[in-house]
Amino acid sequence: MEVQSVPKIGISTFLHSNQLAKAGVRVIGDDIVMLDTLDAVQALCSPNRLDVAGIGLCLTGHSQINVNLREYEFRSGKVLVVLPNQIIENREVSEDFHAVFLAVSKKVMESLPKMADILSLFFVMKDTPCVAITAEEQQMFLEYYSLIWKKMKDNANSYQRETVLGILQACFYELCNIFRRHIPATAAQLGLKSRKEYLFERFYEELTQAYQSERSVKYYADQLCLTPKHLSGVIKEVSGKTAGDWIDEFVVQEAKALLNSSSMNIQEIANCLNFANQSFFGKYFKHNTGMSPKEYRKARL
Repeated sequence: MEVQSVPKIGISTFLHSNQLAKAGVRVIGDDIVMLDTLDAVQALCSPNRLDVAGIGLCLTGHSQINVNLREYEFRSGKVLVVLPNQIIENREVSEDFHAVFLAVSKKVMESLPKMADILSLFFVMKDTPCVAITAEEQQMFLEYYSLIWKKMKDNANSYQRETVLGILQACFYELCNIFRRHIPATAAQLGLKSRKEYLFERFYEELTQAYQSERSVKYYADQLCLTPKHLSGVIKEVSGKTAGDWIDEFVVQEAKALLNSSSMNIQEIANCLNFANQSFFGKYFKHNTGMSPKEYRKARL
């Protein structure tokens, strides 16, 4: 029997969702989508792994959102940034909730000029995805959002895509500056050597593609033509965690999401994550969480 992992949410998912069929949506290809609708959050009623980078600003009300299984209150005046391959789940939405959202594909993120600096900051955002910003900063974001929305409606513009990408780049830099102001520790973490940043990003990308089947540091070191010791040292210096820690985090997050949301039994989840058997999976899960898969699932009910 074929086993499925946590489903991925990409641009096409938003466009083909029945919940969003009548929503206010603007889109360019499979790369950029803008939504001004509550349904964008309501569609995420079970854990989904993002295949996009998403930015949202809450205008009124609040929503309880899990990002990588950690809960955040996304309320009025807060901006939410979620990264490709993070797991997101909506837990609760108030009746007066209203937010605007912008999502771009990984291809767009990689193609924008000088985006390496922004990607480094985005990795720091991973641990602080939801931040309260000032009224002036909210207005700035809404001005960018309004301009991008307007340009995405201008289908007669022969350079529509290029124009939108240019505005997006400016908007992302503004957001990075906001996060620098509101997360003081961020600035100190950005003075990293570009080579080490590059290796971390390469490792992170390899990990997002292979964590379900490969859990050894040696595998990822081989992909980057490094020794396991060198790779772990670089990853530790850049991120504060070892390569092994990152691998365990990805695997455990996927396991928790499957235990939370799927009808798969524990053996099927063990198979999905490429464990030799249910016993090995159980020992690995308990070592990293302090409880067995069965205990974790029962506690979540």
